[in-house]
Amino acid sequence: MTDTEITADVVRDLLQDQHPDLAELPIREVPGGWGNQMWRLGDELAVRVQRMDPTPEFQLRERRWLPVLAPRLPLPVPTPVRFGEPSERYPKHWTVMTWVPGEPLDHGSISRGSHAARALAGFLRALHVEAPAEAPIGPGFGTHLKTCTDSFDHFFDAVVPGAVADEVRAVWDDAVAAPEWQGPPVWVHGDLHPANVVVTDGTLAGIVDFGALCAGDPAWDLAAGWVLLPAGTAASFFDTYAHADEAAIRRARGLAAMKSLFLMLMGQNGDRGLPGGKPHWGPAGRAALDRVLSGM
Repeated sequence: MTDTEITADVVRDLLQDQHPDLAELPIREVPGGWGNQMWRLGDELAVRVQRMDPTPEFQLRERRWLPVLAPRLPLPVPTPVRFGEPSERYPKHWTVMTWVPGEPLDHGSISRGSHAARALAGFLRALHVEAPAEAPIGPGFGTHLKTCTDSFDHFFDAVVPGAVADEVRAVWDDAVAAPEWQGPPVWVHGDLHPANVVVTDGTLAGIVDFGALCAGDPAWDLAAGWVLLPAGTAASFFDTYAHADEAAIRRARGLAAMKSLFLMLMGQNGDRGLPGGKPHWGPAGRAALDRVLSGM
């Protein structure tokens, strides 16, 4: 953590010190954010400031790999254009990135479900290619579900509704028992949830926050078929993606259950006024859990 409060004046000072040609552009705070705080910079850029993240690793991943991946991805993603280094004014990293227009899904909705399913499937097909040997590995993302048992149990015990507890546990147990990913590690976003995608005109318009980017099991992203998309569109999503076998779908469904419970826990924490809580994530998580339990 840092004791320095991030304000528009702080962001402008940082730009003036390290990128003065950008310092006169309008600066507007973007609501939300926890590990990093976002500030709009003019119409086409944003400043991503490390805040609660204890390590710069996540920003450094984005700096290193997004310029490599962005040109071949079919949806807009934020691309780093300038680097900000720790200084006396602010002792953490910050990055100037392209701005991805749209409304975060946790404040918006998808009304064109079939279009969104195709868009998400196409994006993930383009992303899920074999990652190079130097690609980052986890921790906490892209791994086999067995490594997430403690996290799942924590979320489960905290928020799972009693009426569906047995069903949720069965989905998780089936996912853990599914065969492991047998292919080479592929690029995985890892953290696809409603705050990390943007929508316009009722469909997906971009993917953001690649701090968890790593090489691993594509099922981590395929879980988005339930977590992000409206009811009844998961089957279309998997048909369009076309590369997921039965084992991958089982793993993805279990991960979707875990991610849904996480959203519900963040909502519960927000209702209680706890730091980092997001009250509006609770209903989104419960709706996603209902989609998981309904299957394809």
